[in-house]
Amino acid sequence: MEGEGVIKHKAYARVGLLGNPSDVYYGNTISLSLANFSATVTLHPSNDLLIQPHPIHDFVRFTSLPQLVNRLNNEGYYGGVRLLMAICKVFHNYCKENAITLAEKNFTLSYDTDIPRQTGLSGSSAIVCAALNCLLDFYDVRHLIKVEVRPGLVLAAENELGIVAGLQDRVAQVYGGLVYMDFSKENMDKLGHGVYEPLDVNLLPPLHLIYAENPSDSGKVHSQVRQRWLNGEEFIVSSMKEVANLAKEGRKALEEKDYSKFAALMNRNFDLRRSMFGDAALGDLNIKMVEVARKVGAASKFTGSGGAVVVYCPHGDSQVKQLQEECNQAGFVLQPIELVPSRLNDIDLKTL
Repeated sequence: MEGEGVIKHKAYARVGLLGNPSDVYYGNTISLSLANFSATVTLHPSNDLLIQPHPIHDFVRFTSLPQLVNRLNNEGYYGGVRLLMAICKVFHNYCKENAITLAEKNFTLSYDTDIPRQTGLSGSSAIVCAALNCLLDFYDVRHLIKVEVRPGLVLAAENELGIVAGLQDRVAQVYGGLVYMDFSKENMDKLGHGVYEPLDVNLLPPLHLIYAENPSDSGKVHSQVRQRWLNGEEFIVSSMKEVANLAKEGRKALEEKDYSKFAALMNRNFDLRRSMFGDAALGDLNIKMVEVARKVGAASKFTGSGGAVVVYCPHGDSQVKQLQEECNQAGFVLQPIELVPSRLNDIDLKTL
């Protein structure tokens, strides 16, 4: 919060640590928020309801037609305004359906973000999550909307815009810190959401992030895997179950501080994804990021569906130095992951 009536919230980029992409296949995952990148949404009370375009991400003034085309080729058509509008709609409808009365008052929403695009670090959902937090506080309804429900509202806003995704990213961003998630069919059918358990971030060994500053080859990540899973294809069904089980094993490994086991699970997670989705779907650039880490003996896997890689160097600083040299040669950025503690306040905790 800052200034009179001004509300400001931040949501962080997230890393899928183990178990992804089983969150959309009734599986289990472990995810964490990282402080390296974030999106911030600011709400000012105002006479009219205004969604403010970002000067860079919602750019609409160009010097020429070639500049416009170049901009669209590099950045795509979409900024954050549509995300803010979508969460306003979803929030309003949820409150209406659940007899939550909203005061008749207006606001201006603006946003900023430094989460790199197309890196699989959940930049879109971070904007939506931060905006939802602003709305909860502006209308003073934080105590009326359970924490477990909020990731679903964030996802619903993105679904409004045709963004296809799972709950995992939104859970990590709503909760903050390190979270274990169980998306079993029983939970999803009975509760309408998964069961989410915050874990101690101090269980984690030092982790690093590799990403490309100008990603151009993200592949067609979801390929035909979902349809094959729905068709009951044995290889996909059993592989996805194994991916989900990696999160269960990973939780145990972290709690026991068995980091060699943890490293093996990270590598297995990527290998299973690769065998299911195939190299064409994953994209050459994404595979190269994993291979650069493995070349120096580090464990690595995608943070999401591609664009960035989470790395664990079991041999410490000397191995990190080797990895830095390899990343420099390959044109990748390497950063130590800075952890975010839980984002839940006392009001949030009472809704759990």
